Amino acid sequence: MDTRNSKIIRERVIKSINTIIMALASLLLLSPMIWMISTSFKKPKDVFTYPIQWIPHDPVWTNHFKVWMTGDGFTLFYFNSLKISIILMIGAPLLAALAAYGFSRIPFKGRDAIFLLYLCLMMIPPQVLFVPKFIMFDWMKIYNTHWALILPGLFTVFGVFMIRQFFMSIPHEISEAAFIDGAGHFRIFFQLFLPLSKPVLATFAIIDFTWTWNDYENALIFLLDKKLFTVPLGMQNFMLEAGVDYNMMMAAATAGVVPLLIVFFLGQKYIIQGFSSSAVKG
Repeated sequence: MDTRNSKIIRERVIKSINTIIMALASLLLLSPMIWMISTSFKKPKDVFTYPIQWIPHDPVWTNHFKVWMTGDGFTLFYFNSLKISIILMIGAPLLAALAAYGFSRIPFKGRDAIFLLYLCLMMIPPQVLFVPKFIMFDWMKIYNTHWALILPGLFTVFGVFMIRQFFMSIPHEISEAAFIDGAGHFRIFFQLFLPLSKPVLATFAIIDFTWTWNDYENALIFLLDKKLFTVPLGMQNFMLEAGVDYNMMMAAATAGVVPLLIVFFLGQKYIIQGFSSSAVKG
């Protein structure tokens, strides 16, 4: 009995120590974001004071109002980023799921070889494709439009791979029973596979939203008109205008990270479930 009690106590102590270590590690990782938010409410003279004032004594709320009201403001940049990100957050998972269904459930000659070749595209650096994309977009008359960001973003190799791994874990008996009942591939996909794949679709949608929202390179190369700028370009433009006004820079950065936090907190319950289910079978 004493041995069992000591084992339980030891396990609880180890669990408590692990919890404290993870909490300290999380706090360390979050400290830059905490400093960013804290600095956005400080006066310029208080930004680099030591010791650090994690909670400003006299919060300056006007920093955030100036970010939205001064110059071009963030309203238009936010609208552009939200438009592009939401379109891709809905469209990219749907198209990836359709391709994943074909690679996992529709038998055809050379399917696995084509899928392997498709995966090899992940090894190509995106920067290599900038010149071909520029030539193609200029020919298609979509250069300097949001379509130059939307159309390529609808097709993602990672999304197809991730969702295919989940579809491979679904028993074949389910689709075979549906075939016996007279269902076709589209009916099976929309009525069976999509409802079952909500966790992995939500996970990929969150990842894709994050990628699109933070995309700086593509927006920098394919967008020229300031009215088309997304948040990353708008932040860069704002920092050039603000100069060394660090508290204003941090206010702009805080405004830029808010949608990512909202999307993450709304869908965080799907993330672990989606990743774990995608790794079941390959």
